[in-house]
Amino acid sequence: KGVVNKAAKSELRTEIKKGKLAVESGAADMEATVKSTIKAIDQASSKGLIAKNTAARRKSSLMKKVNAAAK
Repeated sequence: KGVVNKAAKSELRTEIKKGKLAVESGAADMEATVKSTIKAIDQASSKGLIAKNTAARRKSSLMKKVNAAAK
């Protein structure tokens, strides 16, 4: 069980890094990448992998970067 959770958390961290990198580099597929990152965060939260507030904080941080990049 611990191994499964560790793998899932690692996958989540990778997904978050992909989302941040897409925003910072202004990638063409940024919108899709951000959408999949938010989906991954929501799924991790619903499965109890991360706390609800942690999920909200990570999504908020990502969206702040998206909005700043849009300006």
